[in-house]
Amino acid sequence: MRYLAAFVLLLVPFTLYAQEKKDRKPGDEMIEKYLAAETDKLSAKFLDGAKNIDEWKQKRPRLYQEYMDMLGLWPIPEKTALKATKTGEVEAHGVVVEKIHFQSKPGLYVTANLYRPKEPAGAKRRPAIVYVCGHSGKGRDGVKTAFQDHGFWFANNDYVCIILDTLQLGEIPGVHHGTYGRPWGHLTSWGEKDAEKMKNHNRFWWHSIGYSPAAVECWNGVRAIDYLCTRPDVDPDKIGVTGISGGGAATFWIAAADERVKVAVPVSGMADLDFYVKQKGVNGHCDCMFLYNTYQWDWTTIAALVAPRPMLFANSDKDPIFPMDANRRIMKKLHKIYDMYGNGDRKISESVAEYVSVGGHDYRPDLRGAIFQFFDRHLKGEPRAKVEDSVKYTPLKGRDLRVFPTDDDLPKDAINHRIDELFIPAAKVALPEKGNFGEWKKGMIAKLREQSFRPLPLKIAPAEPVTGPNLVVITEPGIKGGTSFLGGPVKTYRTGVFVPIPGRGSLSKAQQQILKKEEEDKTGDGFNVGGFLRGRDHWWTAKSPPNYVERSHLLLGRTIDQGAVRDVISLMGYIETSVTRLDKGPIEWKVIGVGEQGIIAAYAALFEPSIKEVVVIDAPKSHKEGPHFLNVLRVLDIPEALGLLAPTPLTIIGGDAKAFERTAEIYRLAGAGDKLTRK
Repeated sequence: MRYLAAFVLLLVPFTLYAQEKKDRKPGDEMIEKYLAAETDKLSAKFLDGAKNIDEWKQKRPRLYQEYMDMLGLWPIPEKTALKATKTGEVEAHGVVVEKIHFQSKPGLYVTANLYRPKEPAGAKRRPAIVYVCGHSGKGRDGVKTAFQDHGFWFANNDYVCIILDTLQLGEIPGVHHGTYGRPWGHLTSWGEKDAEKMKNHNRFWWHSIGYSPAAVECWNGVRAIDYLCTRPDVDPDKIGVTGISGGGAATFWIAAADERVKVAVPVSGMADLDFYVKQKGVNGHCDCMFLYNTYQWDWTTIAALVAPRPMLFANSDKDPIFPMDANRRIMKKLHKIYDMYGNGDRKISESVAEYVSVGGHDYRPDLRGAIFQFFDRHLKGEPRAKVEDSVKYTPLKGRDLRVFPTDDDLPKDAINHRIDELFIPAAKVALPEKGNFGEWKKGMIAKLREQSFRPLPLKIAPAEPVTGPNLVVITEPGIKGGTSFLGGPVKTYRTGVFVPIPGRGSLSKAQQQILKKEEEDKTGDGFNVGGFLRGRDHWWTAKSPPNYVERSHLLLGRTIDQGAVRDVISLMGYIETSVTRLDKGPIEWKVIGVGEQGIIAAYAALFEPSIKEVVVIDAPKSHKEGPHFLNVLRVLDIPEALGLLAPTPLTIIGGDAKAFERTAEIYRLAGAGDKLTRK
């Protein structure tokens, strides 16, 4: 067999694209158009299609659960003891500033400053504000110290205001930048060691567990409300939330999650999918700004969950990361939901308002004034035509506001630095009982489709050829892939071996050895074919901070690897439609993949019954290593996924022998122990 000579064909698909340009890959235009088209589909789904208030109210309970699930907060976590502690207080500007910490989960410390009027409340309860911070690095003092003027203003105007440190920029820092890696100039003041905390930590496994730091910021805000409700000086029926930038996003997260928030004022905190994806706005934003869009919502539906509670959507007209065209689209949709609630009642319809300040991404006196007036009117019930600006309050030294004055005071049991590994528990999969494997498998695949493969059609259409070189095809509208026949002459097309091609057109040594044996055994009976999958051969710019393609997929409820599973099935369908006319029958497929591509091929076998045998070589032991499917670790991990293939013959070559003992156990329980081979 002329086996090795066939590898020349493996470069065919690359001739489809133009020459690579500086800072661009030949497939960049393709993937950008694809992402734009998918964005347009979701942008048309505002309110999940509800046309009136009755339809919306019927859908809302389900949508709320979906929202919490996409954040990583469903089921709603247990509200464990807060262990709220005051470590000290200072007085300034007629205000007492309490230094407080509490634990939103055991070991997850939230450091905060609480501002209250110096005069005791007595029997009076005051309205309270949860102020959530954005990205203003203050090092060891915590980001809360950057927004003191807001705390002083609220306390001097008879509010209680708690300003929370963020996970990323608190006294006990954690990680926001799991996949986002843009260097920020203002962090140089932290010094090299602290700036290290801000870099991209290459934690793409967050996608597989569905973890976003947005979940932590939301939960910390919810627990801050729990704390406020324990205070005798706070009116639990008059709680508002506000913040700018990352704090604006957190305002949406918290207000949508917790109906105890009676008034919300997000400042420069949300754009829409059109901006984030089509205009690449995602490149300017931290991971804390996004949830995983598992249920493929129009983004503004998140804000709609706040309705009909009063909300001021505050922005600036020259803000490059929250541009006015996006703001206008959002407001148009928000007016729709508030008008539906109002049904002619102007008080409700007008409880959503917009304020636009002239300038860039920052506070200014007019913007602060609009925020304060909105809370006075809608939370306190005391509208004022004019309010004093908070700029008059000279800030205290950040060190004087520390909750933990020295490093020696920091709690030893804090888990902030590794909360991403703990916040969302990975699934603990109960193995099937003997005789019940079929039902167990059916249930597990249903969960996978619900959490990780929602965009995958039940029936995947064969790829379609395109004008150009042979064997270049469309596997999904907007996505190009390719195939190349491997080996010698073919007598029959009844059996086929499909090999995902890694890298730029080269097979691994193990794949070559297996294919060579396939050729020798078949003596022309059957055929071997290689397939090029999306994201696997550098057709577009990949893993280049700030990871536009990877992060945009998440906003659309998918991952590149999930799409690659579709590519496998679609490419095999293309081959089958091309050759079955010769043999008058369906092809029985065998797939052989190395590393992550072996697991991608194995998942294809879960969804495509024509795949009759699977070979995985040097497979990763966990989805933490890859491939990355949205939320998959909430359902199962690689050893269980391979076990789901039973009774399909499976060969595991190399890899972690101990990890795949679990796969072997599942095969035994399925009564298919003899169908699993390990080498």
